[in-house]
Amino acid sequence: MIEWNAATIKDFQNTLLTWFDQEGRDLPWRRDHEPYHVWVSEIMLQQTQVQTVIPYYERFMGLFPTVTDLAEAPESQLLKAWEGLGYYSRVRNMQRCARQLLTDYDGQWPQTAAELTELIGIGPYTAGAVASIGVNEPVPAVDGNAYRVFSRLLKIDADIAKPQTRLIFEQAIARIVPEDRPGDFNQAIMDLGSSYMTARQPDTENSPVKRFNQAYLDGEELVYPVKTKKPRPKLVAYVAVLAQMDQKWLMVQRPSTGMLANLWTVPLIPVEERDLEEDYQPADLLAAIQAYFQREYQLKLTAKLVAGRPVSHTFTHQKWSIQLFDGQVETSDLSYFAGRAVTLAERQQLPMPKVQEKLFTRYAAR
Repeated sequence: MIEWNAATIKDFQNTLLTWFDQEGRDLPWRRDHEPYHVWVSEIMLQQTQVQTVIPYYERFMGLFPTVTDLAEAPESQLLKAWEGLGYYSRVRNMQRCARQLLTDYDGQWPQTAAELTELIGIGPYTAGAVASIGVNEPVPAVDGNAYRVFSRLLKIDADIAKPQTRLIFEQAIARIVPEDRPGDFNQAIMDLGSSYMTARQPDTENSPVKRFNQAYLDGEELVYPVKTKKPRPKLVAYVAVLAQMDQKWLMVQRPSTGMLANLWTVPLIPVEERDLEEDYQPADLLAAIQAYFQREYQLKLTAKLVAGRPVSHTFTHQKWSIQLFDGQVETSDLSYFAGRAVTLAERQQLPMPKVQEKLFTRYAAR
């Protein structure tokens, strides 16, 4: 790993911040330094691209303009506002954090990154971002962009897939963060990592910090960052039954814990529960789900397979493959059904995960 001297650090700071002042992205959460705005944007940006987040952020701020509004919001409204962003534990933890701020901190944000990590759902990166941008503490904000940028600038060859590597980067970057503009510095690194120093096709030849990029100068840019591959997500198979009764949709609410907690979907039946042979036929699958509806819900289901490939949706540790069936239920007695029958208008008000939107889109195109 390369260590810059004081003169190089100052040169890099000036070069980076001059570029940022001229070319930095105009984003709605950058128009002030309010910690609440920084925090909401950073949580939304986890696993989600900037252009996707912008309309969600603006709508979220319209609904929950203060920490108090967020803390007091009904969960159903919160989940609906988050619908489509995925990783719903993020917004649940945001509400828990907002309540913690009101209860334990009198609604005031802690003034250091170390204190911010005591809040629910705030890890080292988010704490660094909120502290540097929101309260001007000179600390690094180490995310994927920072790993990529500084691994190339300084030729840091530590494996970023290992948790202990964060400390190596934090210590290296801490020497370079300017005391007077730490928030702008960290945001400039974010912009640099998403433009000239991308993962696969960097444009370092035109980068404002080209002369500091030692990996590029040595012809080894794409070697960095060093990262061992994650194991592939586990494949899980489901059958989705899009069943109607009297022009209403049968939908169920997910359990309050686990994946997609409290969100609404059509009945999803895990393949493993059906004890089917490996070479089962569509007729076998149909018989199995009809038996499932009879056994679990006391409902007689008439259904048919929706043609086409199964719907695929990937989570962090699982990849769902979902076969669709179009069905009708012949009775209006839902005494044993673990859900409810909803009209189209009612369905549109329910908080649903992205995977459910995919199912309805495929169904509409059948």
